[in-house]
Amino acid sequence: MSKSAPSKLQEHLRYWLRCLSNFVSHSFAERLAGQDFSVAQWVVLRTLYDSSGVTLNEAAAQVGVDKSSLSRMVERLVQKGLVNRTQGDDRRSVGLTLTPAGKKLVPQLAQMADENDAAFFNTMASKQRSEFLATIKQLLTANGWDASQRGRDRME
Repeated sequence: MSKSAPSKLQEHLRYWLRCLSNFVSHSFAERLAGQDFSVAQWVVLRTLYDSSGVTLNEAAAQVGVDKSSLSRMVERLVQKGLVNRTQGDDRRSVGLTLTPAGKKLVPQLAQMADENDAAFFNTMASKQRSEFLATIKQLLTANGWDASQRGRDRME
């Protein structure tokens, strides 16, 4: 009985998706490093920008990291004067909001994110990009992913 050779790595769509994701993320990380930010910190800032006061636990779930990792990221953002930490309703609850400086910074960093995306995806026609995004969302939904799980694959 002969066994067939295992499929080559380059034959797997996941391999190519990971290459693309890593390449785009690395490029964005380099852009942010010039501003002394990490991609993970950007995700936290952008998440807080959309939320009017969330708890540390809620933010950790939205960002897709554990509470202790988020707490360390938040500490660095507090030290930079971009995030306020407040005592919640009970002793264990911690509220998070952006400072005025944080609110002002997010649109600037968002422009960098948009420019990074454009550098990679503007070679595709607008219709292609829309179809590509729809296909990605369709695959995620068909396999049990939902929006509340965003970021669960760890930020890079």
